[in-house]
Amino acid sequence: MTKLPALLLLFICSSFGSWATASYSLIINDTSLKEVVVNSFNMDLRWKDVPAAVALIPAKSIQTFNPSSLVPILNSTPGVRMEERSPGSYRVSIRGSLLRSPFGVRNSKIYWNDIPLTDATGNTYFNLLDIQQFNNIEIAKGPVASCYGAGTGGAILLNQPLNFADSPLHSFSTSLLTGSFGLQQQKASWMYQQQNFASSIQLNHIQSNGYRQQSSLLKSSIVWQTAAHVNNHVFHTMVFYTDLMYETPGGITLAQVNTSPTLARVPTGTMPGAIQQKTAVFNKTFWSALKHTYTFNTKLLSKSFLSISNTKFNNPFITNYEQRNEININSGSQFLYKPISHFPKLQWINGVEWLINESVITNNNNAAGIPSSLIAKDIVYSFQGFAYTQLKLPLNQHLMLVFGGSINHQSYRYKRLSDLQPVFYTKSIAAPFIPRVSMSYDINQQITAYAIISKGFSSPSLAEVRPSDGNYYPSLNAEHGLNIETGIKGFLFNKKLTIDIAAYQFKLKDAIVKRTDQAGVEYFVNAGSTNQSGIEAFCQYQFLQKNIGVIKGLQLANSFSYQPYIFTNYQQDNNIFSGNHLTGVPQTINITSFQLMLNKGWQFNASCNATSMIPLNDANTVYANAYQLLQAKLSKQLLIKQNVLQLFIGGDNLLNQSYSLGNDINAAGNRYYNPAPERNWYAGFKFDFH
Repeated sequence: MTKLPALLLLFICSSFGSWATASYSLIINDTSLKEVVVNSFNMDLRWKDVPAAVALIPAKSIQTFNPSSLVPILNSTPGVRMEERSPGSYRVSIRGSLLRSPFGVRNSKIYWNDIPLTDATGNTYFNLLDIQQFNNIEIAKGPVASCYGAGTGGAILLNQPLNFADSPLHSFSTSLLTGSFGLQQQKASWMYQQQNFASSIQLNHIQSNGYRQQSSLLKSSIVWQTAAHVNNHVFHTMVFYTDLMYETPGGITLAQVNTSPTLARVPTGTMPGAIQQKTAVFNKTFWSALKHTYTFNTKLLSKSFLSISNTKFNNPFITNYEQRNEININSGSQFLYKPISHFPKLQWINGVEWLINESVITNNNNAAGIPSSLIAKDIVYSFQGFAYTQLKLPLNQHLMLVFGGSINHQSYRYKRLSDLQPVFYTKSIAAPFIPRVSMSYDINQQITAYAIISKGFSSPSLAEVRPSDGNYYPSLNAEHGLNIETGIKGFLFNKKLTIDIAAYQFKLKDAIVKRTDQAGVEYFVNAGSTNQSGIEAFCQYQFLQKNIGVIKGLQLANSFSYQPYIFTNYQQDNNIFSGNHLTGVPQTINITSFQLMLNKGWQFNASCNATSMIPLNDANTVYANAYQLLQAKLSKQLLIKQNVLQLFIGGDNLLNQSYSLGNDINAAGNRYYNPAPERNWYAGFKFDFH
């Protein structure tokens, strides 16, 4: 941490010559960030007053760039990295670590409208969702066990409030997008609102041929929500069904990238290639939930939820064909108490969550995309639960203390059904009381400083305890660590300048890391410790915001992540990797962008993502090159009576960089690279009418 203050000062001095991040670029236009109330940690506080590193992405910023992809939006948030190895194949990490994430989300919790999408195994199918399913996003960074249970990275809260109206109101929206590499997207939605009832239906479809061989995408979904207000009760129902297919081209070598970056994984003398094996992921998921809120009085509120989902998952891979049938049941309750009315910030929350997963997993040999002879058939029951408490206590007019903690449980019951005499094996993962203590101090009405000490742990997911190699790893344990953090955030110069700066040190023990055998099949082990210290900094300046003249608004800002993570105690066989940079994590990410709003509804956005070199193996002998990803979008908004038509055109990778947005770390046969598309374009429209 000795280098952090100097680097922090350097960043602050240099930020004002940079552009603006998409993730914050429209917050002040939506409403003053000073007045935005944050839901993370159930704080019910303005963003400035929350003693935590919380990033906010409002509705307009979600649509700042390509509306078919969430990747550039999340990547513009300091400390957050979303990767897409091929269309639909996502990885998400908060504060850097991708050691254990060959795909998906594993050491962070994801919630949609306060209900966990993360299942009892610790896995989240983030690619089932569509951008249209949330109006705003909150990202709580660092260990969050005090309210969200297992996870060392943080929590992502996807919010789509369904509001009531004073009089009956129907509204409709439709959009169409087309782009390079066969990209097509269609969306349609309907919403009905009245005083005590609201309902919405959304239809989404997207398809793409992909930039590389064996990289097409096809996804369709339907989403239905209702809300009803009856006396002191509010009921919400949420249902969605997603049918997703995306092909998986696999990694290729550097020589193949330089020769033909569109190649899928090619056959070798002993193994077939991705095209021959028709490698792909098929995911059909039905998800439903009921949420109930009851207001006892002005001091006591309760929230409860129940969700049930079923996933049918097929994955023809190079070495086998895996099929999973998963059933999830999640439930939870929370009580919020504000006992003293003249201390409006005083708050006490108690809650529980209990998640259950049943997975029947079958592995067959893969005969050109068709399951053949049986390798193994297993059933695994996963149980995850935690009880938590959090007290928010104002000590005086400027100082506030927040203490929280949780008691956690994770266990698995495993049985190999293909054995002659199958028996259950049970594994419980010990998780002690996990505390989180934070404190904030209002320096003045515009600036707040905060400090945090928190612990976190992350249990191995089902895909790690029982990975695609078909074996069961009962010795795999949870990773855990201690996080120390301090930050400052708020406004300067009559709220024209927004700042959000955090410095942290997270020491992780028993880190779960991926191993790959010679066939490219992955498995996981606990391997040593890491030191994940870094800086996240964001500055935005609102130069202009007015209602007259040609220029309506002009914003400039900069987002910066510094992540010099290292292994502190890591040995593999006779190889000592202590002191090496953490695999898969770039040391610096600097994102700058520019937003210009003109009269007559014109708007122009541009963003540049400068990412440093990325170590691709634990030995740090192979690195992915640094890259600069330039994106831009021009839009025109037309008012037709009370209806709004938006036309837009945009481009991605405008500098035509050769880069990989999602590398295969520690890859067998040096197949590290998943080349991202060359310069590409999109255009479309969105029409909102009543």
